[in-house]
Amino acid sequence: MNKELIKELLNLDNVKLVAVSKKHSKEEIDEMARLGVKTFGENRVQEFLEKYDPSYSWHIIGHLQTNKVKYLIGKVDLIESVDSLKLAKEINKQAAKHDVIQNILVELHVSRSDLNKTGLDPKELPELLSQIAEMKNLNLKGLMCIASNTDDRKIIENEFDRMKAWFDTYSRMYPSMDTLSMGMSSDYPVAIEHGSNQIRVGTALFA
Repeated sequence: MNKELIKELLNLDNVKLVAVSKKHSKEEIDEMARLGVKTFGENRVQEFLEKYDPSYSWHIIGHLQTNKVKYLIGKVDLIESVDSLKLAKEINKQAAKHDVIQNILVELHVSRSDLNKTGLDPKELPELLSQIAEMKNLNLKGLMCIASNTDDRKIIENEFDRMKAWFDTYSRMYPSMDTLSMGMSSDYPVAIEHGSNQIRVGTALFA
């Protein structure tokens, strides 16, 4: 547990820390919470359900199948990985059943080098946002991305800059958008420099 880094990231100005707790035990999560971390991100629904504790805030950050959505509503504060109209419709449907408003981010595919990465084609973003705006049980909070897995800083900077430009454009059109989720253990300093206000850090924190 990297206590110094945890303290540093919790004290960043205008940047929210999401501790990525996948593959880490409930005991490790509790220990991190005692250090001040209150928001945790999980990739897999089953693993999240095994660890779920309502005293913490939870985000789903991994690829989400529509048939798993029903298990999350009422438990997850933010679904960060909405990457299709089909998924948005299912979240809206399940949220309506539970009479809740579900916060979501739209995940964009910005990595040109990682073709297998999930995320919406940015060309489809305007249409998806307009559809989401009509869904009464969704609250569009912003955008998310996973940058290329590369040591070439210029590539990563370019991807983050594109995300920031889209965020600036569409947050003017949709005022509920206040979250730009960019940056993981390997690239969060670059993400913050380029406008991220939410980082998803796991490996570096639990080291």
